[in-house]
Amino acid sequence: MGRLFGTDGVRGVANADLTAEMALGLSVAAAHVLAEAGTFEGHRAKAVVGRDPRASGEFLEAAVVAGLASAGVDVLRVGVLPTPAVAYLTGALGADLGVMLSASHNAMPDNGVKFFARGGHKLADELEDRIEAVYDSHRHGEPWERPTGAGVGRVRSYDEGFDQYVAHLIAVLPNRLDGLKIVLDEAHGAAARVSPEAFSRAGAEVITIGAEPDGLNINDGCGSTHLGLLKAAVVEHGAALGIAHDGDADRCLAVDHTGAEIDGDQILAVLALAMRERGVLREDTVVATVMSNLGFKLALEREGLHLLQTAVGDRYVLEEMKEHGYALGGEQSGHVIILDHATTGDGTLTGLLLAARVTETGRTLKDLAGVMERLPQVLINVPDVDRARVRTSAELAAAVAEAERELGSTGRVLLRPSGTEPLVRVMVEAADIDQARSVAGRLADAVKSALG
Repeated sequence: MGRLFGTDGVRGVANADLTAEMALGLSVAAAHVLAEAGTFEGHRAKAVVGRDPRASGEFLEAAVVAGLASAGVDVLRVGVLPTPAVAYLTGALGADLGVMLSASHNAMPDNGVKFFARGGHKLADELEDRIEAVYDSHRHGEPWERPTGAGVGRVRSYDEGFDQYVAHLIAVLPNRLDGLKIVLDEAHGAAARVSPEAFSRAGAEVITIGAEPDGLNINDGCGSTHLGLLKAAVVEHGAALGIAHDGDADRCLAVDHTGAEIDGDQILAVLALAMRERGVLREDTVVATVMSNLGFKLALEREGLHLLQTAVGDRYVLEEMKEHGYALGGEQSGHVIILDHATTGDGTLTGLLLAARVTETGRTLKDLAGVMERLPQVLINVPDVDRARVRTSAELAAAVAEAERELGSTGRVLLRPSGTEPLVRVMVEAADIDQARSVAGRLADAVKSALG
C-alpha cells in the first residue's frame, strides 16, 4: 500500500478512494497511536470533529465519530466550520485530537481526513506513519482492544464553536473596519457563515457571493481558485476590496478596487510591513516557499526584511516558523499563517487583517500591494502522470537543464509533484511573459512525455 497521507492529510474521491470504512479505521488507528504516545494519560480522551459542506462529509463525519467513540474518545461535533476553526477549537477546548473532513480547494467529489494534535497543530510525519501502519494492520485482521460499558466515548454537538471562533477572530483585529465595503466569495464552502459574520461584527459593509452551500456546489466556479465572479462583483458594487476563500477557508486571495488580483505573496508583503510597524514581526523575518515570486523576495529586501524559503506546503512553512519562533509565513496560493493567533492557514483571519490595514492606513489595497512587483510567472498543472518519478527521470532532467540555460539569471524553473493529486506542477518565472509561457509549455510537454 502506498503512503495514504499526503502533504495535507488523506484525500481521494469520496466513497471510492476514501470510504466510510477507511475513515472509521483511520480514526480508530489515530486514537490508538495517540494513546500509546501517552496523549490521553490520566484523563478521558477528547476530540473535536468538523467538516466542510460536501455531501460526502455527512457520512464520513459519522464514520469518524463512530471510530473515535468506539475507541473510547469523547467527541465534540462542531459541524460545518473552516479548517482553522477546528484547529483553534482543538486548542481552545483542551482537546487531545482534532479531525477535519475536507478536500479544501478540490472538486466536490473529493474529500479528505486531516488530523490535528493537541493544541491544534498538524500531526508530525512520524505519527501519521504510525497511524497508517496501525490502520493497515487492523485492516488485515489484527484485533484491537475495544472498550465497553462506560469506557466507550460519548458524542455531543458543540454549537458554541461558531461564536467562540468568531469572537477569537474579532479579538485579533488591531482596528475596526467601519466604513469599508467589501465583497466576500465563500466558495460555497466552510466559511459561508463564519466569514460574513466576522466581517460584519468588525464593522464592514459586507456583500457575499458563493455563500449558499448545498453540499454539491463547493468550489464550483467560485472561490480562491476562480476569481472571475469576485472581480466583477467588486467593480459592480464599488467595493474597496474583495476576499476569496477556498472550500475549507484556510486560504485567502484578494481583489483590489479595480478588480485586479492580489495573490498570497502580495498579501504577505502587506501584512509583513503592518506587523513590523506594530513590533510583532519577530526578527523581521517572513517564511515562504520556493513557489514565491522573485518579486516578493526583492520587495522584502528593499524594505530591510528577511525571507526564509521552504519546500512547498504550508506544513513546512509552519515547521520552520515553530522551530525558530517566526510570526508570519505562507504561500503564494493564499495560505497565510499568523502564528501568534493561528496554528494553520486561516483565510478569514488573513482577510480581516488585510482589510484592517486598508482601514488603518486609508490607502487602497492596490496602493498597499504595490510594495512588490510580480515578475511574470506561469504555472501549468500536468494531470494523470507518475508524479513519483519527477526527480528520477533523466529525460525530464535534461529538459529542465535546457530551460534553465535559456532563462539564465533572469528566471527560474520549478517542477513539483502535487501532494494531494496525481499531477505535476510546472512553474516558470521570467522577465518576459511570452518567454515564461513558451518555456512552461515545452516543459509541460516534457513532463507528459517522460511521466505519462
